[in-house]
Amino acid sequence: MAKLSLSAVNMPEDLVAIGKIVAPHGVRGDVRIIPLTDFPERFQQLKTAYFDDGTRLSVESARQHKQFILLKFKGLQDRNAVENLRGKLVKVPRKDLVPLPEGHYYIFEIIGLKVYDIDGAYLGKVTDVMQTGSNDVYVVEDCDRPLLIPAIKEVVKEIDLAQGRMVIKPQEEWE
Repeated sequence: MAKLSLSAVNMPEDLVAIGKIVAPHGVRGDVRIIPLTDFPERFQQLKTAYFDDGTRLSVESARQHKQFILLKFKGLQDRNAVENLRGKLVKVPRKDLVPLPEGHYYIFEIIGLKVYDIDGAYLGKVTDVMQTGSNDVYVVEDCDRPLLIPAIKEVVKEIDLAQGRMVIKPQEEWE
């Protein structure tokens, strides 16, 4: 049986979830994963999966199966060996994320940004991102009531990740 844990000293600092293990698959040690990424093909190149508890596992193979990813870890050869992975998030170091085009951001980068209007008034922090299909909507709280900010260029004027801030131009109907 494979060793399942390494000391946290060897773990990368910034880990980002790309999938969630929902169940073992079959009897040969595969796990079924719900992708939490817009780039599920990235699992094909995945060499190592990291977990919150300090576990790091080498990936033997990955393949698409319906809406899931089936992942096989080296040294875990049967269903019993992977049962304890159920519910765990598969993570990768931030440096291994798929690069996004200019002006595009990962959701985890947006959540927590302080939001200001174009006059400099503080409106709150982004607490959630709703994916509606046509455009994302940022949920901003810390004000009288939650604000729903459409993630469109006419409204979002600036995103500065280094400063942890977003500047928006409120629409007239909000006021």
